[in-house]
Formats: sequence, C-alpha cells, structure tokens
Amino acid sequence: MQRRNILKALSTVIAAAAILTSFGAHADDKVIKVGTIGGPDAQIWEVVTKVARRDGLNVKVVEFNDYVQPNAALDAGDLDANSFQHQPYLDSQIKQRGYKLVNAGLTYISPLGAYSKKLKSLKDLQPGAKVAVPNDPSNENRALLLLQAQGLIKLKAGAGTGGNNATPLDIAENPKKIKFVELDAAQLPRSLADVDAAVINTNFALAAGLQPTKDAIALEDLHSPYANLIAVRAQDKDKPWVKKLVAAYQSEDVRQFIKSQFKGSMVPSF
Repeated sequence: MQRRNILKALSTVIAAAAILTSFGAHADDKVIKVGTIGGPDAQIWEVVTKVARRDGLNVKVVEFNDYVQPNAALDAGDLDANSFQHQPYLDSQIKQRGYKLVNAGLTYISPLGAYSKKLKSLKDLQPGAKVAVPNDPSNENRALLLLQAQGLIKLKAGAGTGGNNATPLDIAENPKKIKFVELDAAQLPRSLADVDAAVINTNFALAAGLQPTKDAIALEDLHSPYANLIAVRAQDKDKPWVKKLVAAYQSEDVRQFIKSQFKGSMVPSF
C-alpha cells in the first residue's frame, strides 16, 4: 500500500512537471508579429527572422501596402512591433491619433545627399551660390536640416523640428547668402548642370546614376531623425523580447545584407 502511494505521488509530480514544461515551451515559442512594408523592408526582415530564431525568438512578418495601417494595427494589439517609418512620421501619427508607441531601436536610413558637378565639398560654395532643394514640405525640411548640420545656414528657433517643417523663409543666418532654388524632387538631378549643388533624395539620385556613399559631397547623419526605426507599444518597451528583436535586426548578418543588397541606397543606422 505504501509503495502504491509513493508511485501515485511520483506520477502526480511527473505530470505536474510535464505541464509546467509544456507551459514554459509555449511561452518561449510566443510568436512576435512585426508589421512592415513589402519590398526592401520585407527582404531585410527575412534575414532578421533567421537571426532571431537562433536566439529563440519566433518572428512572423506581416506585410502592408500603405503607411497608415501598421501603426493602427500595432496600437490595437494586432502586431507586437512594426518597422517602416522614421521618427518624424511616428511623431506626427502619435500627435494626430494619440498612439502610445515608442522607438525601440534604429534600423537604416535612405540618406538624403548633396551632390554637385562643380564642387567636391559644400565648404567650397562661394557667396551667392545656387543650391537646389526639394519643394515639398517634408523633403525641403530635410534638405535645410542637412545644410544646417553642414554649418552653411542656421534656422530660426523651433523651425525644422517637432513637426514644424522649415522653408527658406525660416533661415535666420545665411552667411554665404546662398540662393535656394526650389524644384520638384524628381527634377533635382537634372538641375545639377545649372546650380552649384542640389540636395537629392536617394531614390532620385540612384535613378540618375548617382551613388549616395560614392558621389554625394554631404550625406545625412546615419542617426538623423529620418533614420527608420522599430516601434513597439510603450507598455512593451522593456520586455525581454523587444531587446532580442532589436538585437536581431542590429546584428552583423543584417548589416552585411543591407550593405551588399542595397549598395548605399539604404545604410545601416546601427
């Protein structure tokens, strides 16, 4: 009788241990749903998921075809993270929609660059030089911030940040009296023969045969506000899986993939 009771108790302990083991395995196998945009972002996340799997993180990528739904889905809890936007866009979405989303880590930047057929450095700009910039609010703001970072101009306090897009009218200091030529972004590469320099978006530079890391005479900083990021809900930012997810993206495997696959059109920001 005593032996039977011991065996029964032992069976109960083994069963309980099996349940706990099963529960633990289920917890470790939690699927992390990450929203992104089809194309280059999705290609990068194919590599990220493989790296994450090595660290025990099961990542499922959900592709979207617009820039509105990934944040809505994340805020609603349908996603655990998303990766497609830069900080100014996230800030505008939070301001407009009240999302409680935060930046968990940087990914890459498609750097805005200054190009010239006449100069090897922006420091060589002469007084009264002509500089072409995009005429749409967001990209013109980026262009002016780049020129400010290069020490060529100084914007008025509050201009160019916090959703306040700057224009040439917001320039407080312009010691070289640079003349700004505002053009449609797609036309900027064609303007290089007529201006001293032009600030051009990466996609239009590439289409014109210009390589950002090779031909630009100035590039946005890799950690500029326009670097893309991984966003998560504020309540999740300190959870272990977030750290693992960011580490998987910011791995050497992913860095080398971005460099080899996109050849300067997208540059790691980590």
